[in-house]
Amino acid sequence: MGREIVRLESKEPWKRSRVWHHKDSFKILTEKNGTETIEGLVLDMHMYPTINSNEKVLETNAFSRMQELKLLHLSHVKLRGCYAKFCSGLRWLCWFEFPLDSIPVDFPVGSIIVLEMQYSNLRQVFKGTKYLPSLKTLDLSHSHSLTETIEFSYCPNLEKLVLVDCTSLIYVHGSIGNLERLIYLNMKDCKKIRLLPKNICMLNSLETFIISGCSNLKELSIEMLRNMDSLKVLETDEIPISELCLERSLSILCSLPCSLVELSLWGCNLSDDAFPMDFSNMSSLQRLNLGNNPICSLPNCIKGLARLDKLSFSMCTSLKSLLGLPKVNNLDIVDCISLEKMTFQSRHVETAISFNHSSLVEWQYKFKLQAIIGLCNLLESMAPILQKDDPIPIQGLYECGILSTFFGGNEVPGQFSHKSRGSSISFTVPLLDNHRTRGLIFFVVYSNAGYDSPIFHHNYWPHITVKNKSKGLSKVYEPSHYGIPGEGEDMIWLSHWSLEDEPLQGGDEVVVSVIMKSGLLVKELGIRLVQVQQEENHNMMSISTDSSYDRLSFNMILGDSDEEEEVFSRFVCLPDEEEEQQDDITVATTTGSNNSGGLGGWKVLTACFCCPVGMKM
Repeated sequence: MGREIVRLESKEPWKRSRVWHHKDSFKILTEKNGTETIEGLVLDMHMYPTINSNEKVLETNAFSRMQELKLLHLSHVKLRGCYAKFCSGLRWLCWFEFPLDSIPVDFPVGSIIVLEMQYSNLRQVFKGTKYLPSLKTLDLSHSHSLTETIEFSYCPNLEKLVLVDCTSLIYVHGSIGNLERLIYLNMKDCKKIRLLPKNICMLNSLETFIISGCSNLKELSIEMLRNMDSLKVLETDEIPISELCLERSLSILCSLPCSLVELSLWGCNLSDDAFPMDFSNMSSLQRLNLGNNPICSLPNCIKGLARLDKLSFSMCTSLKSLLGLPKVNNLDIVDCISLEKMTFQSRHVETAISFNHSSLVEWQYKFKLQAIIGLCNLLESMAPILQKDDPIPIQGLYECGILSTFFGGNEVPGQFSHKSRGSSISFTVPLLDNHRTRGLIFFVVYSNAGYDSPIFHHNYWPHITVKNKSKGLSKVYEPSHYGIPGEGEDMIWLSHWSLEDEPLQGGDEVVVSVIMKSGLLVKELGIRLVQVQQEENHNMMSISTDSSYDRLSFNMILGDSDEEEEVFSRFVCLPDEEEEQQDDITVATTTGSNNSGGLGGWKVLTACFCCPVGMKM
C-alpha cells in the first residue's frame, strides 16, 4: 500500500520520494536527473541483468542534486569521482560489496546513523580519523580484508557493532571500553582475534556479547564477564572456555553475570566436571545451549534453573541420560545418539522435544522400552511359533497403561477364544457371575506384503481401535514404536490393555479393528478377555513398574490349564507423593490357599524392558 501511495506521487520515478525499482534507479543515476524530492533510493546491479556491473561504473555527481536523500541502499555498485558533494544528509547508508579499501576522506558521514558495509573490500574503515557523532550502528560483517577497527572515541554514541566473519581482523581498538551506550557486540568467527581489550569489561550497558567461533582467543578474564552487569545474551560457541581462564582456581561458569537470559556454550569441550554444583547466580536464565559437548549426563546446576524455557543438547553424542530435567517449553536432543533415558522433575510438563534418533528407551510419562523376559513360559503353546534361537530378545513397550511387544510368528495360539482372519473382529462379552472384563489382550499376526496398495492407509500410524457399540464408546491406541517384518515375513503384535476406567460388561457388543501402515497386511487377529472375579482372593505375583509413568502397579497372571486358565489383571493407583522412584522392577509374592510355594501352577509374565531391535519410532 505504501508503494502504491509513492507511485501516485508522480508518473516520473525521479519525482517520487522513494525509488525502489532497480531499473528506475539505474536510469536516474546514468541520466543524472535525480531531484531533491528523492529521499530513498535502492540499486542492486545484480538485479539488473542487462548491465554488467563489473564494467559499468557510475559517477558520484549523479547524486549531487539529491540533497534530501536520507536512505541509500547500494549493492555491487561502483562509483567514480569526488565524494565532497555526495549526499551530505544521509542517515542510513547500506553498501554491500563496497569496492574501496577505505572510506574516502571527503565522504560525508557526519549525519549517518546506520552504516552497513557488509562483504566490503575495506582494509581499514577510514584513513585518518572521522568524527561520527550520530553513528549508532556500524556493521562491517564479512569484510574479509579488514584488519583493525576504528578508534571508537570518535563515535561516542555507538550502540551496535557487528564484525561477524571479519576473518583478517586482529586488533580491536582499546577505546571500545569507552562506549557507554554500546548494547550489542557481535564478533562471531573473527578467527584471528587472539586478545580482547581488557577494558571491554567497562561496557556496563552491553546486553549482547557474541564471540562464538573466535577459535584463536587465548584469554578470557573472569572479571571481564563478571563486571558486565547488563549482559543478557552471551554466546561463546566453539571456544574452549575452560582453558582460557587465567585464574585457574576459579571457573568461568561460576562467575557469569546474574543478568544473563541466554547462554550458548555450544562446542566448548565441556565435560561433566566443568560445571559448578549450581547456577544459583543465574536465576534469570531462560535459554541455554550446551550442544556438541562431551557431557554424559544432566549437569546438576541446571536442575535449579526455575525460569529456563529452552534447553539444547544437540549433537552431544556421549550424552546417555537426562535425569531430573527442569520444566522447559523446548528441549533439543537432536543427534544425541547415545541418549537412553529422560526423566522430569514435574509430571505435568508440556515440552516440545526435537529429536531424530531411536536410542531412547525410556521417556518418563511417555514410554519405556525393555526386554520381555519369560514370554515363552507365559504361552507354552506358542513354543513352535516363537523364534527361541533368535539372539535378539523380544522387546516390550510400556506406555499409557498399555504393554505391547513385537516378535516373529505366524499364528494365533489356541488360548485366544476370539479369532478372525483379517483385521477386524466382533464379539459379545459373556455373562459371568461376579466377573468384570477389566482388560483385553490382542494378538495380531501381520506380514510385510512388499508393496503399496490403495487398501492400506498411507496416512495412518499402526493402531488398534476398540468400539463398545452398546455404550457408544471407543478407544484408539497408536504405539510410538512398532515392529517391521522383512519382506514376505510374518510378525506378531501382542498387546495388553487395561479397561479399569471403563470395564466391559456382560452383553456388551464389541468391535475390534487393526489398521497397519502401508505395506503391512493383517492376516489374523485374536482377542482374549481379562476378567476379574471381584470377591475371591487369588494367589498372584505383583510386577511393579516405575510408578512415574501412570502411577500404576501392573499385575498379570495366566492360568495353566484350560479349566483353570484365567488372566487376573488389575491396576492399582499409587500415592502422588512417593518416597522413592525405583528404576529396577521389583517382584513381590503373595500367598493364598494354594500350598505349592505360593505360586502353584501359575505362569507369570515378568515385565522387564530394554531397547527394541527392529522396532520403528
